[in-house]
Amino acid sequence: MDIVKIKKAILSVYDKAGIEALAKSLAEQGVHILSTGGTGRALKAAGIDYQEVSDYTGSPEMLGGRVKTLHPKIHGGLLFKREDQEQVAEAVMYGVEPIDLVVVNLYPFEATIAKPDVTIEEATENIDIGGPTMIRSSAKNFMSVTVVTDPTDYQTILEEINEHQGVRLHTRRKLAAKAFAHTSKYDQAIYMYLNTLMEN
Repeated sequence: MDIVKIKKAILSVYDKAGIEALAKSLAEQGVHILSTGGTGRALKAAGIDYQEVSDYTGSPEMLGGRVKTLHPKIHGGLLFKREDQEQVAEAVMYGVEPIDLVVVNLYPFEATIAKPDVTIEEATENIDIGGPTMIRSSAKNFMSVTVVTDPTDYQTILEEINEHQGVRLHTRRKLAAKAFAHTSKYDQAIYMYLNTLMEN
């Protein structure tokens, strides 16, 4: 599928630069927006309609916010192959709807560990789990899903949607590669930090 129309999106970002403008443009085009926590509060403050992920999944945030988006309705909606009729039927059976756009950036792990006297507890609490998982799920299924991890790409996405009524495969593939580079760098920073602890 070359062009995928954006009908449902999940927005969950730590760096909120540009997110309100992006969400406003998506909402104006009738995109159903899902969001969580601080991102949702920012959208609400800007008067942008969205649905809480917990309301969408029917499962509350738990464990002090450690579990928010780890749910089959989220990851099934990202991962199922739209061209596979068996997977489509299974998605329908379990009430899983396609999610076409994921806009995620991660907890600031590197900035956290750069602080003087940072504790191990503070560092580990800033290891993002749900974010990288959504990024990887959507990047894996780039044939059908657009993933954006960098606010500088928001304008590109909006221009694509305006010009093509969706996002082209070339763009989805390019953004998926960028997303995997993002999570790779993130995991490398965590590895280096933990490895340094082992050496001390």
